[in-house]
Amino acid sequence: ALSFRTAFTATAKPLHPVVRARVTALAERLAALGHEVVAADPRYGPIGLTFVPRASVGVRGWTDRAPDQALLDPRTRSTARMGRLLGGPVLRVARAAEGPLRRRVGALFRRFDVLLTPTTATPPPRIGALAALSGWQTDRTMIAHCPYAWPWNVLGWPGVNVPAGFTDDGLPLGAQLLGPANSEPLLVSLAAQLEADQRWDTHWPAGWGGSGG
Repeated sequence: ALSFRTAFTATAKPLHPVVRARVTALAERLAALGHEVVAADPRYGPIGLTFVPRASVGVRGWTDRAPDQALLDPRTRSTARMGRLLGGPVLRVARAAEGPLRRRVGALFRRFDVLLTPTTATPPPRIGALAALSGWQTDRTMIAHCPYAWPWNVLGWPGVNVPAGFTDDGLPLGAQLLGPANSEPLLVSLAAQLEADQRWDTHWPAGWGGSGG
């Protein structure tokens, strides 16, 4: 299944044309290798509502281990404070939703073996692009760049990132091969087939070394 749909987050996350083009080309290559590739979207449902409490409580747990809280980024401390508010009953509700969400999203795999999506919705941002942003601006920017990977973190299912090509400026782009529980052997096998076909070791961005291509 090839999907460009993202889970609902109430924030803008447009897909960059070059990302769509490269992932579509990869899907076409998979079809040329003999795979049936069909456009189909997972039913993500309210998965975004479960992500926030789980993520913020997780950040809180790690910040509690920090030897010096003053060294933490203010945005990290803010997320940890949210985690303290969303722990307990809210977190238990989020965790209780895991089973229904897996059944809802997993319905896709009654028809398909693997889901192909972009890894990021945009080309890589410049180093330091997030440094001066507020906490809310940082969250919105991260969601806009990476709306495709985090649902699989919530589900706890495996995924493999594979090269999808480069931007016109030579920056790398990726695609995800995603599966249900215990599909690691299938995903690794499919990634290995692509690696052998695409000869990733011979493709380097211009001016970055390697053999070119």
